[in-house]
Amino acid sequence: MRLWSGRHTRALLLRLAGTSALRHLDQIPGHPLRHPDRRSGRMGDMSEIDGMRTDRALCVLAPNPSMMTLDGTNTWIVAEPDAGEAVVIDPGPDDRKHLRRVLDLVAERGRRVALVLITHRHPDHTEGAGTFAELAGGVPVRAADPAHRLGDEGLAEGDVITTGGLELRTLAVPGHTDDSVAFWLPADRAIFTGDTVLGHGTTVLDGRLGDYLDSLDRLRAFAEDNAVTTLLPGHGPRIDDPLGVLDQYIAHRQERLAQVEAALATGARTAREVVETVYADVDPKLWPVAEWSVQAQLDYLAERGH
Repeated sequence: MRLWSGRHTRALLLRLAGTSALRHLDQIPGHPLRHPDRRSGRMGDMSEIDGMRTDRALCVLAPNPSMMTLDGTNTWIVAEPDAGEAVVIDPGPDDRKHLRRVLDLVAERGRRVALVLITHRHPDHTEGAGTFAELAGGVPVRAADPAHRLGDEGLAEGDVITTGGLELRTLAVPGHTDDSVAFWLPADRAIFTGDTVLGHGTTVLDGRLGDYLDSLDRLRAFAEDNAVTTLLPGHGPRIDDPLGVLDQYIAHRQERLAQVEAALATGARTAREVVETVYADVDPKLWPVAEWSVQAQLDYLAERGH
């Protein structure tokens, strides 16, 4: 008997994908989060994601597919068309085959890796950074979280990366994690979003919901003001309707908040009690997962006196 089936179950899992928080589900017997190829290390369907590109960015899909990482972690190689240096965003897991593949793709274009950037601290994005930096000849790794830096430079709002003639502007987007950043590539009118916006579904939070809502609003305004045409996420395919997807993200969070407030009005007090009301049509085996998201919403409402 399948305990983890049905349209609502899949929709919930996709909403909760893309964060290290889902690793806790490994403790629940029978969960579907392991991709069928995860143990073998084979990639899933790469046709839509691996190799997707803009004029300056190329995606290399890491071989770590699962329901928590979708098709796998997107590693991005970014370089000016005629440059001899490249920047790599989110090397991904500590998988030497993947890391060497990234280096080989850079070398095939007559370039070398000069810098590594990290969008946020979760290990599916950072675990291989140290190994990759060493394989690339001891290059620096810049991250907002000092624990993931190699070298003296971090990342903060407004920082501009100019390696190899690039212009990458750092946007602080806390919420998915408190150290989350995005990178604006104006020449391609594209934003690397990390896990703040995913190619499929929406993300859960390892940070504060208030920060995340502010970041979504800011990204929406930035995308409109700067005529952004593409979002390049940390998981899933590229997004060519940035305003539409960001509107969906914002509407989804507001809808969930309204549902949580309605549950509180009927007497629910704990995250579990809210889940029992809001997720009544979802298999109860998934309720421990839903509590992650609901608790963030309760914290947000409590901060505002609700």
